[in-house]
Amino acid sequence: MKLIFATNNKNKVTEVQALLNKRFNVLSLEDINCFDDIVENKNTIEGNAILKAKYIFNKYKVDCFADDTGLEVESLNGKPGVMSKRFSGPDFSSEKNMDKLLKLMEFSENRKANFKTVVALIYKGELTTFTGLCHGEITSVPTGKKGFGYDPVFKPVGYNFTFGEMNLELKNQIGHRAKAINKLIEFLSKKISNK
Repeated sequence: MKLIFATNNKNKVTEVQALLNKRFNVLSLEDINCFDDIVENKNTIEGNAILKAKYIFNKYKVDCFADDTGLEVESLNGKPGVMSKRFSGPDFSSEKNMDKLLKLMEFSENRKANFKTVVALIYKGELTTFTGLCHGEITSVPTGKKGFGYDPVFKPVGYNFTFGEMNLELKNQIGHRAKAINKLIEFLSKKISNK
């Protein structure tokens, strides 16, 4: 079964392909020669995921899904949240985003945070969303070179190392994106078996 993943982020594609195994043929936007800059202008994570999925479906009329992820920090009232990717401004980078976050939390004793992923699927014209959460805390310094985004400063509950130090196999067992994608797989598997 062919599914378009509305992203050109190769790290995300790698994570998701590892989860979907060979049951689903996942194609990125690059695979269908789509290089459109889809403006994420909604004020919620769910809103942005739905916006991207609808954009691709309306343009290509194919089964597709999109995700949006945010890091929600308790002591910052849920920030960076929907602004996670561009937290440090127009010339954002993962390093600048982490620097800004750690500076804002310099004197904060409450380090609790969670990653939230919402996946929006359009299958046979019908929209369904799936949410995955991973709870943890923000470290005082970045550690590890694996993963991407805020992974080096996020330590999940029950582990004494960050996502940045974690291999993909383990991250895909406990991570926010994995939880949302596994719900998508369960949903599609039921749809296919009911045919």
